[in-house]
Amino acid sequence: MGPWDPQWLFVLFSQVEGSQTWEMQSTTNYLWHTDDLLGQGATASVYKARNKKSGEVVAVKVFNSASYRRPPEVQVREFEVLRKLDHQNVVKLFAVEETGGSQQKVIVMEYCPSGSLLSVLEDPENTFGLPEEEFLVVLRCVVAGMNHLRENGIVHRDIKPGNIMRLVGEEGQSIYKLSDFGAARKLDDEESFVSVYGTEEYLHPDMYERAVLRKPQQKAFGVTVDLWSIGVTLYHAATGSLPFLPYGGPRRNKEIMYRITTEKPVGAISGTQRQENGPLEWSYSLPITCRLSMGLQSQLVPILANILEAEQAKCWGFDQFFAETSDILQRIIIHVFSLPQAVLHHVYIHAHNTIAIFLEAVYEQTNVPPKHQEYLFEGHPCVLDPSLSAQHIAHTAASSPLVLFSMANDAPKGLAFRDPALDIPKFVPKVDLQADYNTAKGVLGAGYQALWLARVLLDGQALMLRGSHWVLEVLQNTCRQTLEVTRTALLFLSRSLGTERFSSEAGMSEFQELKEATELWSRLQSFSEVLSRCSHNVTETQVSLSSLGKEILKNRNQIHDDSRSIQKIQCCLDKMRFIYKQFKKSRMRPGLGYNEEQIHKLDKVNFSHLAKRLLQVFQEECVQKYQVSLVTHAKRIRQVQKAQNHLHLLGRSVAACNTEAREAQESLSKIFDRLLLDGASGAQISPHTMAPHSSPDPKDLVFHMQELCNDMKLLAFDLQDNNRLIERLHRVPAAPDV
Repeated sequence: MGPWDPQWLFVLFSQVEGSQTWEMQSTTNYLWHTDDLLGQGATASVYKARNKKSGEVVAVKVFNSASYRRPPEVQVREFEVLRKLDHQNVVKLFAVEETGGSQQKVIVMEYCPSGSLLSVLEDPENTFGLPEEEFLVVLRCVVAGMNHLRENGIVHRDIKPGNIMRLVGEEGQSIYKLSDFGAARKLDDEESFVSVYGTEEYLHPDMYERAVLRKPQQKAFGVTVDLWSIGVTLYHAATGSLPFLPYGGPRRNKEIMYRITTEKPVGAISGTQRQENGPLEWSYSLPITCRLSMGLQSQLVPILANILEAEQAKCWGFDQFFAETSDILQRIIIHVFSLPQAVLHHVYIHAHNTIAIFLEAVYEQTNVPPKHQEYLFEGHPCVLDPSLSAQHIAHTAASSPLVLFSMANDAPKGLAFRDPALDIPKFVPKVDLQADYNTAKGVLGAGYQALWLARVLLDGQALMLRGSHWVLEVLQNTCRQTLEVTRTALLFLSRSLGTERFSSEAGMSEFQELKEATELWSRLQSFSEVLSRCSHNVTETQVSLSSLGKEILKNRNQIHDDSRSIQKIQCCLDKMRFIYKQFKKSRMRPGLGYNEEQIHKLDKVNFSHLAKRLLQVFQEECVQKYQVSLVTHAKRIRQVQKAQNHLHLLGRSVAACNTEAREAQESLSKIFDRLLLDGASGAQISPHTMAPHSSPDPKDLVFHMQELCNDMKLLAFDLQDNNRLIERLHRVPAAPDV
């Protein structure tokens, strides 16, 4: 008897608990027991099963007697649809068989052990929606699967998170697959149908009106009804909640549910009724609790607005939906941390777009114009040529972004978020197993949101310090290079001025040209004084920046200590999750014994204490420290801004001195050339133009002039070199005045 022999499996799984026996069922090649129920619907149940020969785990959909009361063509429709489809984002069909005794039809399908998208969203960790990376996986898989359906002319008619199965690939990545094609049928774009299928929260309003409200109407439905269901599903995945919520829930007040979906203004993507018989509130954006970046939200919201459109004539078609969603999925993500805002941005852009387009996209999110955007990457200046393609931008990550360090006038506002404490429900005093489970789930969800926010806030502090440190390094380097340029100019000026070629004892001040030379030389002396003051000021700035850098380094080391608050929150969550799992089991029972009820009450008290402790850690050790860091960051930004402006002015002064010194030297050179030419031709200096005490030898004068001319030409060459360096140093624009 082999390991997967039916008789052996029957012995293994036939166990008795009280009066209940686990019943085995099988087809020719597969068998299962009824306790392994994966899901149940009106016409069929899905079980986990195994291949009798190989032991491969599969899912089998077993149809009940209600399914056979449907017309024959409807009964075989699901088999025919599945046979047509073959795609990695559609659950695979392996076989269609019959049970041995009752001859019930059985569909044998691919088994997805990680549940459905609904089970992922029902996990308290995703109470406020999926993380951005996981949402993009869902979007990619759903779009690819739906595209395959439309290529084969299939309309699903029951798209919802519960019908999108999840499995984990070999590399640990999620793979989502469309499933449950019981309502699917062949339908081309121009065709319509009148039968009603689906789940009411995800139904198109026209179908909802007839199926849920039972109102007679003669409307026909097209393939765009799937787009409405996709829109609701994507909103649910992004936020953790449904987009249209009457007071008390969509199944309690069906008339209001219909009103919300049909009265929704153009562009709105959600509607809520917060009070009984209260007004309807519309939103044109995703809630602040959503974990998707603003960069992705700006791309997603227009899509949701155009597929959550009740009037089928106004709703997008599948072609436009596929074009717009594919446009998102084909973009690369460039992470940009804005020091002025102290916020991390995700910029979605095509690799083939120019960097100029990227700079405009950054402007839309940060309000920093492209001409004022300066970037650092991993501590080094990153010069972005607007004419190049975006693929030349360095590969970034949330932990390793481009740092935008252009200064802004406004104080950094940091991350905007909603306090998780506002979303924590309270336990009812009495023991109510279902209510206690729901409350525990809500509290745990808020706790996970606090954990996510704590990590984001801590990462934000680290990026503030790292980015500020990098900017200081750049400014320190500017100081060093400015000092080098200034000192080089001073060296040559002092060497040339030290020769004292134009003392009154030289006896040349009576000559007109030599008078001009003396004035020019005086100007060079004043330039030397200006450069000396600049050098002193740069040195003072350098000392100030060095002190600020030491402070930042000290705070960066403290960030590692602050990570202990994350561990405290995680510890509370682990204990709360254990109690939550106990509540989840208890709610399935009809009641609790006395002792079990006392334990349940104690668990409620402990759960509440843990939640209180978690929120205390979040507020006092995460939020307050983050707010303090923002204030400190604002002060540093102002200091850095002041230093940058000061260095810019000093740089301009040094550059101006270099330019004017070069011009003075050129004028001196012309004078010397003329004097040398006169001396070489044997011209005599008229005695009446010279002071009585000054009668230098013309040969000595020519020699000294030639030597001085050579020195000045050398000085001019170095000053030109210095000016080029100064220009490179001050390509970074000055910060705007506060």
